[in-house]
Formats: sequence, C-alpha cells, structure tokens
Amino acid sequence: MRKQVETALTVCPVEVAVSVLGGAWKLTIVKHLLGGRRRFGELGRLVGTVNPRVLTRQLRELEADGLVDRTVYPEVPPRVEYSLTELGASLEPAVAWLDRWGATYAGTVQKQADSTSSAIPQDPSSRNSTPPMRLPG
Repeated sequence: MRKQVETALTVCPVEVAVSVLGGAWKLTIVKHLLGGRRRFGELGRLVGTVNPRVLTRQLRELEADGLVDRTVYPEVPPRVEYSLTELGASLEPAVAWLDRWGATYAGTVQKQADSTSSAIPQDPSSRNSTPPMRLPG
C-alpha cells in the first residue's frame, strides 16, 4: 500500500478515495478502462493531452492500489495491456455519476458565462471597434 493511502486510512474514507483516485488523469483513465482492456498508446490517445511520463506514473499508482492490472505479453516488441481489476470495475457507478455531474456543471457554467457577457451594455461609441475578447471560463 502506498504511504499516501496509508496516511489517509487514519483520517476518513473520503480521504482514502481522494488518495487513490485524486491524481492527474486517474478518473479519466478508469473511465476509459471501463470499456475494456487497453494498450498504453491507446489509453494515451483516449485520455488526451497527458504526458507519457504522467500516464505511466498514474497507471503504476492505480496498479499499486489494486485498481488496474498490467499484463505484459512476451512478444517483440513487448505488448503491455491494462485492464481494471474487480475493485477497479466497482468504480463504474461513481465514474458514471461524476461524468454526468461534470457535463451538467460545464453546461451550467457556460450558460452563466454566456448570459453574463450578453448582459454587458455596449458603449455606442465603440460600434466600429473590435469586439471585446471573451476569456474561456
């Protein structure tokens, strides 16, 4: 067991969950492994802009915490596949809920940003100038 998880055990179950799943890209990795066994390169493409070193570290931590199995096939070049353990697969309801919540949150925040930017009164003297730049938010 990783030291971080050991320490969290003395605090509360929420801290244990955050210690196990609260790394960069971990929940996204789990989400994609819920669809089945994946190779490293495929996971990297699915996850997105993750650095290969970070992806390796997160997969190793998920493996150390008993959520991911790593299978190495004796081929040249070596083939490595990742899959969820039974414990990892038990996260499916939580990941699905977080995915729905994240989509709802993103939509709500975008609507608020859109309504805020359209509610700003325009200065009549600036009609022929460049419109104000909208920052992502």
